[in-house]
Amino acid sequence: MLTVAIFNFSLEIIQNQSFVTEFGVLELSENPNVQKIVCVVFLFSFFATVGGNLLIVVTVGSSPLLGSPMYFFLAFLSFLDACFSTVIAPKMIVDSRYERKTISFEGCMTQLFAEHFFAGVEVIVLTAMACDRYVAICKPLHYSSNMNWRLCGILMGVARTGGFLHSMIQILFTFQLPFCGPNVTDHFMCDLYPLLELACTDTYILGLLVVAHSGFTCIVIFSLLLASYGVILLSLRTHSAEGQRKALSTCGSHIAVVVLFFVPCIFVYARPPSALPFDKMAAIFYTILTPLLNPLIYTFRNKEVKNAKRKVWDRIMGACNER
Repeated sequence: MLTVAIFNFSLEIIQNQSFVTEFGVLELSENPNVQKIVCVVFLFSFFATVGGNLLIVVTVGSSPLLGSPMYFFLAFLSFLDACFSTVIAPKMIVDSRYERKTISFEGCMTQLFAEHFFAGVEVIVLTAMACDRYVAICKPLHYSSNMNWRLCGILMGVARTGGFLHSMIQILFTFQLPFCGPNVTDHFMCDLYPLLELACTDTYILGLLVVAHSGFTCIVIFSLLLASYGVILLSLRTHSAEGQRKALSTCGSHIAVVVLFFVPCIFVYARPPSALPFDKMAAIFYTILTPLLNPLIYTFRNKEVKNAKRKVWDRIMGACNER
Protein backbone atom coordinates (compact mmCIF):
# COMPACT_ATOMS: atom_id res chain seq x y z
CA MET A 1 0.00 0.00 0.00
CA LEU A 2 2.86 2.39 0.80
CA THR A 3 4.42 1.70 -2.62
CA VAL A 4 1.14 2.49 -4.41
CA ALA A 5 0.63 5.65 -2.33
CA ILE A 6 4.12 6.97 -3.10
CA PHE A 7 3.70 6.19 -6.80
CA ASN A 8 0.27 7.92 -6.97
CA PHE A 9 1.65 10.98 -5.18
CA SER A 10 4.53 11.21 -7.66
CA LEU A 11 2.08 10.78 -10.52
CA GLU A 12 -0.04 13.70 -9.34
CA ILE A 13 3.03 15.95 -9.14
CA ILE A 14 4.13 14.99 -12.65
CA GLN A 15 0.63 15.51 -14.05
CA ASN A 16 0.51 19.02 -12.60
CA GLN A 17 3.65 19.96 -14.57
CA SER A 18 2.37 18.73 -17.92
CA PHE A 19 -0.16 20.07 -20.42
CA VAL A 20 -0.37 16.66 -22.12
CA THR A 21 -3.18 14.35 -20.98
CA GLU A 22 -2.43 11.46 -23.34
CA PHE A 23 0.28 10.14 -25.63
CA GLY A 24 -0.03 8.66 -29.08
CA VAL A 25 1.85 5.42 -29.75
CA LEU A 26 2.94 4.02 -33.07
CA GLU A 27 2.24 0.59 -34.52
CA LEU A 28 4.86 -1.84 -35.75
CA SER A 29 3.61 -1.62 -39.33
CA GLU A 30 1.37 0.73 -41.27
CA ASN A 31 0.10 -2.18 -43.37
CA PRO A 32 -3.34 -3.26 -41.98
CA ASN A 33 -2.79 -6.88 -43.03
CA VAL A 34 0.56 -7.00 -41.27
CA GLN A 35 -1.06 -5.46 -38.19
CA LYS A 36 -3.65 -8.25 -38.10
CA ILE A 37 -0.90 -10.86 -38.27
CA VAL A 38 1.04 -9.06 -35.53
CA CYS A 39 -2.10 -8.98 -33.37
CA VAL A 40 -2.64 -12.74 -33.73
CA VAL A 41 1.03 -13.57 -33.14
CA PHE A 42 1.23 -11.37 -30.04
CA LEU A 43 -2.05 -12.76 -28.70
CA PHE A 44 -0.83 -16.36 -28.91
CA SER A 45 2.58 -15.35 -27.58
CA PHE A 46 0.96 -13.61 -24.60
CA PHE A 47 -1.15 -16.63 -23.61
CA ALA A 48 1.80 -18.97 -24.17
CA THR A 49 4.03 -16.76 -22.02
CA VAL A 50 1.61 -16.46 -19.12
CA GLY A 51 0.59 -20.13 -19.32
CA GLY A 52 4.15 -21.46 -19.62
CA ASN A 53 5.52 -19.36 -16.78
CA LEU A 54 2.60 -20.02 -14.43
CA LEU A 55 2.92 -23.74 -15.18
CA ILE A 56 6.50 -23.59 -13.88
CA VAL A 57 5.32 -21.73 -10.76
CA VAL A 58 2.65 -24.37 -10.08
CA THR A 59 5.08 -27.20 -10.88
CA VAL A 60 7.75 -25.98 -8.47
CA GLY A 61 5.20 -25.20 -5.78
CA SER A 62 3.53 -28.62 -5.96
CA SER A 63 6.57 -30.87 -6.40
CA PRO A 64 8.57 -31.94 -3.30
CA LEU A 65 11.48 -32.90 -5.57
CA LEU A 66 11.90 -29.26 -6.65
CA GLY A 67 12.38 -27.87 -3.16
CA SER A 68 15.88 -26.46 -3.53
CA PRO A 69 16.67 -22.70 -3.67
CA MET A 70 17.52 -23.02 -7.38
CA TYR A 71 13.93 -23.96 -8.21
CA PHE A 72 12.58 -21.37 -5.78
CA PHE A 73 14.43 -18.69 -7.76
CA LEU A 74 13.24 -20.25 -11.02
CA ALA A 75 9.61 -20.11 -9.86
CA PHE A 76 10.03 -16.49 -8.76
CA LEU A 77 11.62 -15.59 -12.11
CA SER A 78 8.77 -17.30 -13.98
CA PHE A 79 6.23 -15.35 -11.91
CA LEU A 80 8.06 -12.12 -12.80
CA ASP A 81 8.03 -13.01 -16.50
CA ALA A 82 4.30 -13.70 -16.36
CA CYS A 83 3.73 -10.30 -14.70
CA PHE A 84 6.15 -8.51 -17.03
CA SER A 85 4.33 -9.82 -20.10
CA THR A 86 1.07 -8.24 -18.87
CA VAL A 87 2.62 -4.75 -18.81
CA ILE A 88 3.18 -4.33 -22.55
CA ALA A 89 1.54 -7.10 -24.59
CA PRO A 90 -2.18 -6.61 -23.72
CA LYS A 91 -2.02 -2.89 -24.60
CA MET A 92 -0.27 -3.69 -27.89
CA ILE A 93 -2.87 -6.34 -28.77
CA VAL A 94 -5.78 -4.00 -28.05
CA ASP A 95 -4.14 -1.09 -29.90
CA SER A 96 -3.64 -3.20 -33.02
CA ARG A 97 -7.44 -3.28 -33.48
CA TYR A 98 -7.83 0.51 -33.55
CA GLU A 99 -6.67 3.14 -36.00
CA ARG A 100 -6.03 5.77 -33.32
CA LYS A 101 -3.66 4.41 -30.70
CA THR A 102 -3.29 6.40 -27.50
CA ILE A 103 -2.42 5.90 -23.85
CA SER A 104 -3.39 8.27 -21.05
CA PHE A 105 -0.73 10.20 -19.17
CA GLU A 106 -1.43 8.17 -16.03
CA GLY A 107 -1.41 4.93 -18.03
CA CYS A 108 1.93 5.87 -19.61
CA MET A 109 3.54 6.59 -16.26
CA THR A 110 2.10 3.38 -14.79
CA GLN A 111 3.43 1.36 -17.72
CA LEU A 112 6.85 2.99 -17.35
CA PHE A 113 6.90 2.26 -13.62
CA ALA A 114 5.74 -1.37 -13.95
CA GLU A 115 8.12 -2.11 -16.83
CA HIS A 116 11.18 -0.94 -14.91
CA PHE A 117 9.98 -2.40 -11.62
CA PHE A 118 9.72 -5.95 -12.97
CA ALA A 119 12.91 -5.55 -15.01
CA GLY A 120 14.81 -4.29 -11.96
CA VAL A 121 13.57 -7.17 -9.81
CA GLU A 122 14.50 -9.65 -12.54
CA VAL A 123 18.07 -8.32 -12.72
CA ILE A 124 18.56 -9.00 -9.01
CA VAL A 125 16.88 -12.43 -9.24
CA LEU A 126 19.21 -13.43 -12.10
CA THR A 127 22.14 -12.32 -9.93
CA ALA A 128 20.84 -14.40 -7.02
CA MET A 129 20.53 -17.42 -9.33
CA ALA A 130 24.16 -16.99 -10.38
CA CYS A 131 25.23 -16.86 -6.72
CA ASP A 132 23.20 -20.00 -6.03
CA ARG A 133 24.91 -21.91 -8.85
CA TYR A 134 28.35 -20.68 -7.75
CA VAL A 135 27.87 -21.98 -4.20
CA ALA A 136 26.27 -25.24 -5.39
CA ILE A 137 29.06 -26.07 -7.86
CA CYS A 138 32.17 -24.43 -6.41
CA LYS A 139 31.41 -24.90 -2.68
CA PRO A 140 29.00 -27.85 -2.55
CA LEU A 141 29.82 -28.76 1.07
CA HIS A 142 28.67 -25.30 2.23
CA TYR A 143 25.59 -25.13 0.01
CA SER A 144 22.93 -26.14 2.54
CA SER A 145 24.30 -23.82 5.22
CA ASN A 146 24.95 -20.81 2.96
CA MET A 147 21.90 -20.94 0.65
CA ASN A 148 19.26 -21.38 3.34
CA TRP A 149 15.62 -20.29 3.11
CA ARG A 150 16.20 -17.25 5.30
CA LEU A 151 18.80 -15.96 2.84
CA CYS A 152 16.47 -16.70 -0.08
CA GLY A 153 13.74 -14.63 1.56
CA ILE A 154 16.19 -11.77 2.18
CA LEU A 155 17.36 -11.86 -1.45
CA MET A 156 13.77 -11.69 -2.72
CA GLY A 157 13.10 -8.75 -0.40
CA VAL A 158 16.23 -7.02 -1.74
CA ALA A 159 15.05 -7.75 -5.30
CA ARG A 160 11.65 -6.14 -4.74
CA THR A 161 13.20 -3.14 -2.96
CA GLY A 162 15.80 -2.71 -5.70
CA GLY A 163 13.16 -2.93 -8.43
CA PHE A 164 11.02 -0.32 -6.67
CA LEU A 165 13.94 2.10 -6.21
CA HIS A 166 15.00 1.63 -9.84
CA SER A 167 11.50 2.30 -11.19
CA MET A 168 11.05 5.32 -8.92
CA ILE A 169 14.28 6.78 -10.30
CA GLN A 170 12.81 6.45 -13.80
CA ILE A 171 9.67 8.25 -12.64
CA LEU A 172 11.81 10.98 -11.07
CA PHE A 173 13.65 11.36 -14.39
CA THR A 174 10.29 11.78 -16.10
CA PHE A 175 9.22 14.18 -13.35
CA GLN A 176 11.74 16.69 -14.74
CA LEU A 177 10.09 16.71 -18.17
CA PRO A 178 7.50 19.34 -19.16
CA PHE A 179 5.25 18.00 -21.96
CA CYS A 180 3.56 20.82 -23.84
CA GLY A 181 3.92 20.12 -27.56
CA PRO A 182 3.71 17.02 -29.81
CA ASN A 183 2.51 13.96 -27.92
CA VAL A 184 3.10 11.06 -30.34
CA THR A 185 5.94 8.82 -29.18
CA ASP A 186 8.15 7.05 -31.69
CA HIS A 187 7.42 3.72 -30.02
CA PHE A 188 4.65 1.22 -29.31
CA MET A 189 5.04 1.68 -25.53
CA CYS A 190 6.03 4.33 -23.00
CA ASP A 191 9.75 4.40 -22.31
CA LEU A 192 12.33 6.97 -21.32
CA TYR A 193 14.02 7.82 -24.62
CA PRO A 194 10.79 8.31 -26.62
CA LEU A 195 9.46 10.52 -23.81
CA LEU A 196 12.68 12.53 -23.70
CA GLU A 197 12.19 13.43 -27.36
CA LEU A 198 8.72 14.83 -26.61
CA ALA A 199 9.82 17.05 -23.73
CA CYS A 200 9.71 20.82 -24.21
CA THR A 201 13.20 21.31 -22.82
CA ASP A 202 16.81 20.33 -23.36
CA THR A 203 17.09 16.70 -22.23
CA TYR A 204 20.73 16.00 -23.08
CA ILE A 205 21.95 15.94 -19.46
CA LEU A 206 18.92 13.93 -18.37
CA GLY A 207 19.64 11.44 -21.17
CA LEU A 208 23.20 11.01 -19.93
CA LEU A 209 21.84 10.32 -16.44
CA VAL A 210 19.63 7.59 -17.90
CA VAL A 211 22.68 6.06 -19.57
CA ALA A 212 24.66 6.29 -16.34
CA HIS A 213 21.86 4.72 -14.30
CA SER A 214 20.26 2.07 -16.53
CA GLY A 215 22.92 1.46 -19.16
CA PHE A 216 25.95 1.38 -16.88
CA THR A 217 24.12 -0.81 -14.35
CA CYS A 218 23.21 -3.32 -17.07
CA ILE A 219 26.79 -3.48 -18.36
CA VAL A 220 28.31 -3.95 -14.88
CA ILE A 221 25.86 -6.63 -13.77
CA PHE A 222 26.03 -8.43 -17.13
CA SER A 223 29.85 -8.48 -16.95
CA LEU A 224 29.80 -9.76 -13.37
CA LEU A 225 27.31 -12.50 -14.27
CA LEU A 226 29.39 -13.66 -17.23
CA ALA A 227 32.54 -13.62 -15.08
CA SER A 228 30.82 -15.67 -12.34
CA TYR A 229 29.63 -18.27 -14.82
CA GLY A 230 33.13 -18.32 -16.31
CA VAL A 231 34.54 -19.15 -12.85
CA ILE A 232 31.90 -21.86 -12.44
CA LEU A 233 32.73 -23.44 -15.79
CA LEU A 234 36.46 -23.40 -15.03
CA SER A 235 35.85 -25.14 -11.71
CA LEU A 236 34.12 -28.04 -13.50
CA ARG A 237 37.51 -29.48 -14.49
CA THR A 238 37.70 -31.17 -11.09
CA HIS A 239 34.20 -32.68 -11.29
CA SER A 240 33.13 -36.06 -12.63
CA ALA A 241 31.79 -36.43 -16.16
CA GLU A 242 28.21 -36.72 -14.87
CA GLY A 243 28.66 -33.69 -12.64
CA GLN A 244 30.08 -31.71 -15.55
CA ARG A 245 27.17 -32.68 -17.79
CA LYS A 246 24.55 -31.67 -15.23
CA ALA A 247 26.31 -28.42 -14.29
CA LEU A 248 26.83 -27.47 -17.95
CA SER A 249 23.15 -28.11 -18.66
CA THR A 250 22.03 -25.90 -15.76
CA CYS A 251 24.56 -23.12 -16.31
CA GLY A 252 23.99 -23.17 -20.07
CA SER A 253 20.30 -22.38 -19.61
CA HIS A 254 21.12 -19.64 -17.08
CA ILE A 255 23.66 -18.03 -19.41
CA ALA A 256 21.21 -18.14 -22.33
CA VAL A 257 18.55 -16.34 -20.26
CA VAL A 258 21.06 -13.76 -19.03
CA VAL A 259 22.21 -12.99 -22.59
CA LEU A 260 18.64 -12.78 -23.92
CA PHE A 261 17.69 -10.32 -21.18
CA PHE A 262 20.76 -8.10 -20.94
CA VAL A 263 21.95 -7.71 -24.54
CA PRO A 264 18.79 -5.90 -25.80
CA CYS A 265 18.68 -3.79 -22.63
CA ILE A 266 22.32 -2.77 -23.07
CA PHE A 267 21.65 -1.92 -26.72
CA VAL A 268 18.75 0.35 -25.76
CA TYR A 269 20.09 2.07 -22.62
CA ALA A 270 23.90 1.96 -22.81
CA ARG A 271 24.35 4.34 -25.72
CA PRO A 272 24.04 8.10 -26.31
CA PRO A 273 20.43 9.13 -25.57
CA SER A 274 18.31 8.91 -28.72
CA ALA A 275 15.33 6.94 -29.97
CA LEU A 276 16.23 4.71 -32.93
CA PRO A 277 13.89 2.69 -35.17
CA PHE A 278 15.60 -0.55 -34.12
CA ASP A 279 14.63 0.15 -30.50
CA LYS A 280 11.19 -1.28 -31.27
CA MET A 281 12.67 -4.66 -32.26
CA ALA A 282 14.93 -4.69 -29.21
CA ALA A 283 11.94 -3.87 -27.00
CA ILE A 284 9.93 -6.73 -28.54
CA PHE A 285 12.84 -9.01 -27.73
CA TYR A 286 13.10 -8.27 -24.01
CA THR A 287 9.40 -7.57 -23.32
CA ILE A 288 7.79 -10.39 -25.34
CA LEU A 289 10.27 -12.95 -26.69
CA THR A 290 12.47 -13.34 -23.60
CA PRO A 291 9.56 -14.07 -21.17
CA LEU A 292 8.18 -16.49 -23.80
CA LEU A 293 11.47 -18.35 -24.27
CA ASN A 294 12.55 -18.53 -20.62
CA PRO A 295 10.27 -21.49 -19.68
CA LEU A 296 11.47 -23.41 -22.74
CA ILE A 297 15.13 -22.69 -22.03
CA TYR A 298 14.97 -23.68 -18.37
CA THR A 299 13.07 -26.91 -18.98
CA PHE A 300 14.62 -28.01 -22.28
CA ARG A 301 17.39 -30.11 -20.69
CA ASN A 302 16.18 -30.27 -17.10
CA LYS A 303 14.75 -33.73 -16.49
CA GLU A 304 13.50 -32.93 -12.98
CA VAL A 305 11.40 -29.99 -14.16
CA LYS A 306 10.14 -31.84 -17.24
CA ASN A 307 9.06 -34.85 -15.19
CA ALA A 308 7.39 -32.65 -12.57
CA LYS A 309 5.60 -30.64 -15.27
CA ARG A 310 4.37 -33.86 -16.86
CA LYS A 311 2.92 -35.00 -13.53
CA VAL A 312 1.21 -31.65 -12.96
CA TRP A 313 -0.20 -31.70 -16.49
CA ASP A 314 -1.47 -35.27 -16.02
CA ARG A 315 -3.18 -34.20 -12.79
CA ILE A 316 -4.81 -31.23 -14.52
CA MET A 317 -6.03 -33.36 -17.43
CA GLY A 318 -7.26 -36.02 -15.01
CA ALA A 319 -9.26 -33.44 -13.07
CA CYS A 320 -10.74 -32.11 -16.31
CA ASN A 321 -11.73 -35.61 -17.47
CA GLU A 322 -13.45 -36.32 -14.15
CA ARG A 323 -15.67 -33.30 -14.67
